[in-house]
Amino acid sequence: MQAKKRYLLVLLSCAFLAYCYFGGYRLKSKTVAPVSHGLPHFLDVSDQLYDSDVDSSPHIRRMGEFQGDNYSKCRMETCFDLERCRADFKVYVYPSASDSDSEVDGELPNPPQSPAYQKLLNVIIESRYYTSDPGQACLFVLAIDTLDRDSLSPDYVRNVQARVQRLRLWNNGRNHVIFNLYSGTWPDYLEESLGFNPGMAILAKASMSVASFRPGFDISIPLFHKNHPEKGGDPGFVSSNNFPAAKKYLLAFKGKRYVHGIGSETRNSLYHLHNERDMVLVTTCRHGKSWKDLKDERCDEDNAEYDR
Repeated sequence: MQAKKRYLLVLLSCAFLAYCYFGGYRLKSKTVAPVSHGLPHFLDVSDQLYDSDVDSSPHIRRMGEFQGDNYSKCRMETCFDLERCRADFKVYVYPSASDSDSEVDGELPNPPQSPAYQKLLNVIIESRYYTSDPGQACLFVLAIDTLDRDSLSPDYVRNVQARVQRLRLWNNGRNHVIFNLYSGTWPDYLEESLGFNPGMAILAKASMSVASFRPGFDISIPLFHKNHPEKGGDPGFVSSNNFPAAKKYLLAFKGKRYVHGIGSETRNSLYHLHNERDMVLVTTCRHGKSWKDLKDERCDEDNAEYDR
């Protein structure tokens, strides 16, 4: 029994030595493939310029998008000085033409403001956000009436470009807010036709299209009538917060339905909402000098209902 164990141990030892000898020999004889120096490069030269990547922040890259006087890509990061608003949110209104203390050097006298623009400025001046010190202001509002930029309107102010360029605080419109309700003139009423370059100013404008609106920068405001009250008017008699409100009309509108020009496509597409019950839209096609030549099949009926 002991002899068998010794023979088995010798056999295993021989097998192990043979394996080590022949296996090691084969490993030595195998050629080692040389390291290839032709591996493809996945980095280019620009990726190795780390310092340039650090210096070129997103803010700086966005600032580089402007070409000349094209401010269609203005955003708060590029066309607005946020440092002026760190301490407090204050609004400065430029002195009117009647004020002796003016921010204009050799200024052109400002024409009278329309009642609607006077109301707008009064609301700002009487608010807690108003400041008479431009050094504390976050926003600046012009005393020049820019609500109606239709050159045929009696409220149209001429030479606005020359007036704003002489303002010491204009700074190409930075931190300024331009209010506008009407732009362009008959028959096209182009919305970008303000008659002056607002520069980096924020546009608070009515009837803005998606193509012209700068998200996060411009402000879309409703078109309000010139007789709109400056403040709330008589106290109300609200006794509950019931919703929906118990009113006869859900929607009511009476005005012009443009048969051509800006706004015509939108207004003409809303006629189907009129149901003579809780949604009433009464319109007329009488607008401009050539409305009779451009009227559609609904104009006669609409005009008769409008005059009723």
